[in-house]
Amino acid sequence: MNIRHIWPHLRVALRAMLVTTLVLGIGYPLLVTGLAQLMPGRAHGSLVADADGTVVGSALIGQSFAGQEGYFQSRPSAVDDDAAGSGGSNLGPTNPELPHPQPGEPQDAVYSSGSGLDPDISPANARSQVATVAAARDLPEAEVADLVEATITGRDLGYLGEPTVNVLALNLALDALDPR
Repeated sequence: MNIRHIWPHLRVALRAMLVTTLVLGIGYPLLVTGLAQLMPGRAHGSLVADADGTVVGSALIGQSFAGQEGYFQSRPSAVDDDAAGSGGSNLGPTNPELPHPQPGEPQDAVYSSGSGLDPDISPANARSQVATVAAARDLPEAEVADLVEATITGRDLGYLGEPTVNVLALNLALDALDPR
């Protein structure tokens, strides 16, 4: 085949590739990045800062408070709260290694979430920890209970999901009430 017959087709293909690369490879990512900047709290990982402005975590990724007396505890994590990977324990309900809640104990105090990175606990779980946290900080239980109630987030749109308590936000509010 003669090169003169191929050249017009090749030119069209090269121009289409160049335009597609510019629009989809450069233009679209810049547009999406620019739009994300309109939501600065979310565009950078929903980072949470303490009263001094120091970043202490993310509102979207759970972190462990294990071994830190006087703090509300997150639900267990199957991935040790490592945001580099997520996943559940994959233990079935009949597996003897799977812990089971004691009577009256909230399930999320024993079971990890599907991602292992859930930043929230149920209001029942937070309420079950009030006495322990209040005793560790030498605070009245009623004051700590009021703090829990004030940090409960309702259902999305009023009917989706369940009410939750963000553990990091609760612990920061606790620190504001009683700095250690």
